[in-house]
Amino acid sequence: MKISVLCVGKIKESFYREAVAEYAKRLSRYGRLEILEAADEKTPDQPSEAQRLQILKKEGERLQKYLAKDAFHVALAIDGKKLDSVGFASRLEQLGVSGVSHVQFLIGGSLGLDQELLENADLKLSFSDMTFPHQLMRVILLEQLYRAFRIMNGEPYHK
Repeated sequence: MKISVLCVGKIKESFYREAVAEYAKRLSRYGRLEILEAADEKTPDQPSEAQRLQILKKEGERLQKYLAKDAFHVALAIDGKKLDSVGFASRLEQLGVSGVSHVQFLIGGSLGLDQELLENADLKLSFSDMTFPHQLMRVILLEQLYRAFRIMNGEPYHK
């Protein structure tokens, strides 16, 4: 299975980059992973609603360029469906069994994802009711993908 992580912005902190690289290396034994970064918009400290929507739209348009027509699209959103790690592994396994060979995960910038991306996603997924920095969310997603592939393959993983 090919996994694509489509994200807004680059990772600036070296500790996040190192964690992403580590999980990317671990995931390489289970399939192909690609991380595609769309440029983020400069966001004022207190954006107006109009500014917020304009920023989300611009970032969304940049992410849209990476969307594969034949992929299953998962938008990470705080109001999405919550799964535990076993449920997440089961969902990925179901996708593979049903013939899906490419899954794209979408991670928005500091303001989230554009409404159009959320509405067109095949699945909206939430990892928590808490808000995480989008750079950390990339690490969390990769860790959970690694955990899911370990579970699907009957391999031990720390609980």
